[in-house]
Amino acid sequence: MGLSLLQTLAHKSSILAFLVATPTTGVDSILATYSLLGPLFAIFRPLAAMTCGITLGIADYFVEGKNNKKKEYKPHNHAKIKVSFQWREFLRYSFVEVPQDIGKALILGIMIAGAIAAFVPPSVFEKYFFFPFDFIVALLMGIPLYVCSTGSIPVAVSLIMKGFSPGAGLVFLIAGPATNSVTLAFVLSKLGKKSFYLYLINIIVVAVLMGLLFNYVWFALGGKFLLLSGAGKMLDQRIKIISGIILLGLILNTFLSGKSYKLDVRADMEILVLDIDCKHCKMTIEGALHDIKGINRAVVDIDKKVVNIFGTPDLEEVLEAIRHSGYEPKV
Repeated sequence: MGLSLLQTLAHKSSILAFLVATPTTGVDSILATYSLLGPLFAIFRPLAAMTCGITLGIADYFVEGKNNKKKEYKPHNHAKIKVSFQWREFLRYSFVEVPQDIGKALILGIMIAGAIAAFVPPSVFEKYFFFPFDFIVALLMGIPLYVCSTGSIPVAVSLIMKGFSPGAGLVFLIAGPATNSVTLAFVLSKLGKKSFYLYLINIIVVAVLMGLLFNYVWFALGGKFLLLSGAGKMLDQRIKIISGIILLGLILNTFLSGKSYKLDVRADMEILVLDIDCKHCKMTIEGALHDIKGINRAVVDIDKKVVNIFGTPDLEEVLEAIRHSGYEPKV
C-alpha cells in the first residue's frame, strides 16, 4: 500500500504517517485488545497510533522542507473490473493472504507469551524490571521483534501478568507492530535515511510518553485491574474449538501449499507495462488476466510497472488481454 501511495498524490509525510499508524492498530486488533486487555487499552491503543502518525507526519514535513512535495499525478482511464474478479479477490485476500501475512507472527506471539508465562518467575520482573526498566525492556523486545498488531497482544498480556506496568505493555503494543522489518526496509529504501531515523525516534518517544500517560491515568482511576481485564464474553466451548481449528487450518494451508505470490519471489513471466500508474491499474490488469488458461496468479508491481505471471500461459494471449484492458505491454 505504501508503494501505491508513493505513486499518487500523497506527500511523503502523509505516507510516513500512514505507515506508522496502520500496522499499529486496526479494527481486528482493537476488538482483540478490548477482549483480552480491557477498555483502557482499547482506548489508548488507537489513540497512540493516531498520535504516532500525526507527530511523525508533522516532524517529517518540517525537517524535509521544500523537498517534501507531492507526487505528480497523471490522469488516465481504466477498463471496468469484473464483479466476479472482485469477489474472488475478496475471498482470496480474506482466507489466503491475511492468514499468510499474520499467521507466523500470530503463532510466534502466542509461543512467546506461553514461554514467558511458563518459564519466567514473576519475582524476576518484580525485582529487576520496575519502572523505568520495564519500559526499556519493552522497547528492546518490541523494536527488533516482528509481531503484528494482533500477535503482540498475548505477549503484552504475559508481560503485565509477570509484573510489568500497564504502560510498559502499551509501549510494546506500539513499538512491536510499527517497527516490523518490512516497513523499516521500505522507509529506508524509498523515503531516505532522514525519514528512517525520524520514524524510529518518533515511535520510541511517542510510545514512552503514551506509556507514562497510560500509567498516570490508570493510577488516577485507582489502579484497578478490572480496567485491564478482558472485557469479552466467552463463547460456547464448541464454537471456540471449531473456530480455532478453522483458523489453524487456514494458517497451515498457507505453509503447506508452497505457493507464494509475493513480489520477492521470481515469477515465471515478467511483462513491462509503462502506463501502470495506480492501484486501479493493478486491479484492472489482474482482473483481465485471472481467467486465462495456464495462469495460476498475476501480480502487478506498480513501482516497477511490471506484470508478474505465475504459470505457463500463452504469451500472445496474455499480451492481447493486457491490450484489451487499455494498456500497452512492452515486448
